[in-house]
Amino acid sequence: MPMEARIVDLSQLFEDSLNWLEDGGPVEHIVFSSRIRLARNLAGYPFTNRIRAAEELEVHKKIETVLSTRGYLKDGLFIRLRDLKTRETMLLLERHLISQDLVNRGSKAGVVVGDGGRISLMIGEEDHLRIQSLSGGFQLDKCWQLAERVESDLKEAIDFAYHPRFGFLTACLTNTGTGLRASVLVHLPGLVLTKEIGKVLKGISQIGLTFRGIYGEGSEVVGNFFQISNQTTLGKSEEELMDHLEGITRQVVEYEENARSILTRDALEQLEDKIWRAYGILLYARSIGHEEGMNLLSAIRLGVSLKLIPDLRVSTLNKLLIFSQSHHLEASVDRELSQEEQDRVRAEVMRKLLSSASHAA
Repeated sequence: MPMEARIVDLSQLFEDSLNWLEDGGPVEHIVFSSRIRLARNLAGYPFTNRIRAAEELEVHKKIETVLSTRGYLKDGLFIRLRDLKTRETMLLLERHLISQDLVNRGSKAGVVVGDGGRISLMIGEEDHLRIQSLSGGFQLDKCWQLAERVESDLKEAIDFAYHPRFGFLTACLTNTGTGLRASVLVHLPGLVLTKEIGKVLKGISQIGLTFRGIYGEGSEVVGNFFQISNQTTLGKSEEELMDHLEGITRQVVEYEENARSILTRDALEQLEDKIWRAYGILLYARSIGHEEGMNLLSAIRLGVSLKLIPDLRVSTLNKLLIFSQSHHLEASVDRELSQEEQDRVRAEVMRKLLSSASHAA
């Protein structure tokens, strides 16, 4: 049965699509998430920026037919963005399941979500296909295995645009080759507080990696979260690209842990004051802006990882980071909110979640 014939249960989608946050994994106190993204185009069709409407429809139908009849995503939820309200689309973006580029494509784009959000397949973005795998914590290998599995399902019935010398052909030259973009989202308050972050980020940029904000390209760095990823894919294998990122990430984690050790050794009293002030504000404040909320969550996350706050889990803070985003706040009250109203609802959401987590412990 073609996917587009299904009735999509959006309540099920939004209830289950954050399961990837529970994956945890090694060093989850520093590495928020791991992601693998594979860019692919169907052979014989122009790229998305030059494709005609009839050709684009053919591409979509081919992908839907394959996904609805076989493989890992057979039971996934297929969604056309034209069938979503703006808020619902933005919820997917805030959950890291789609990209801003896909949002910009609007009614021409679609997405398939499966396995509790661990896999999403973006259709009609910059390339015909973007296969994305997400996991909580530092688990690039796990992400790669899942993305490769979905790609294998597709390759059984679809020919991808491929050149024997250059590899997979993509709309952007920086993706040509493997088409792979691997990334980790890391929390680095220790390096920020010890003023070592500039040196570390400069070093990253000099060895073929790049850093961005929490929502990738074009997003600002808030809450001491940095997304680190490879810049190019040509000339190296998938294993080489992932090994490089994994090795550098381990070094960054080590630098962050050293910075935290220095802070607890030389400035423990000031650090505890900063962390508990943040905790107190989130427990009792009646209005909190987005950037302020991210910075307060950053301080509390640091306190949890240093075991200065014993009654909270990292997974609780992960969810709070998502639920405090603007469109999730609007969804919680089922209406549009002014900026002032958002700040009030954000404070209420944070109070309730922190209070219930503390009582549960």
